[in-house]
Amino acid sequence: MKASKGIVEILFNIIGISSLIALSACAQPVETPTVTVPPITPTPTATIATQNLAELAKSAASQGQFQTLIRAVQAAGLTEQLSAPGPYTIFAPTDAAFSALPKTTLDQLLQPANKKQLVKLLAYHVIPGGITSQQLTSGQVKTIEGSPVKITVDRASNSITVNNAKVTQPDIPASNGIVHIVDQVLLPPNFPPSLKTTPTPR
Repeated sequence: MKASKGIVEILFNIIGISSLIALSACAQPVETPTVTVPPITPTPTATIATQNLAELAKSAASQGQFQTLIRAVQAAGLTEQLSAPGPYTIFAPTDAAFSALPKTTLDQLLQPANKKQLVKLLAYHVIPGGITSQQLTSGQVKTIEGSPVKITVDRASNSITVNNAKVTQPDIPASNGIVHIVDQVLLPPNFPPSLKTTPTPR
C-alpha cells in the first residue's frame, strides 16, 4: 500500500503507517476480549477523543516524549496513514524506552539498509482493533507484524504488561484507535540477532 508523508504527525501515525497497514492484511482479526482490569490512569476528554492518531502524535511529540519514535517512523519511510479509519491499538514506546536500547542498535535501525527491519519493529507495536485497558486480557495477541505479543493483566495490582514492557499510561483515545504508552521497546521474536539486543534494565 502506498505511504504518504506525515505519519510522524501523530502517535498513532507514528506507528500505524501505510507500510504497517499493508502488513495488516496478514494479521488475523482480533476478538475484543472481556473486561478484566480497570484503566490505570486514563485521561480521556472530549477534545482528545475526537482527534485522529496523526493529531495525537503531533501532540505527544510536542511534549517531547516521542521524538525517537517519530524519527523511526520517518526513517522507515512511513507516512500519514494512521489517520486512516482503523481502528488500531498502539503500544507506544517513549524516548526513555528507546534510550534503554544500546545506542548501536538504534543507530543501525535508523540506517536505510535496515529499513525493512525498522518497519517490522514498528509493526510489532500495533494490533488491529481499538482495545482499551479494560478490554485487555492475559494471553497472546497477534500484531500487524505477524508475531504475537504476550499481554499480562494483573488484577491485584491493576497493572498491564506487553511482553516485558509495562503500560505506564493507558487509554489515550483517538477517533481511529487507542494508544497505550509503554516503558520498553518491543522486539519481535524473529528479529535479526545482530539487532535483537536486550534493553538495558531500568
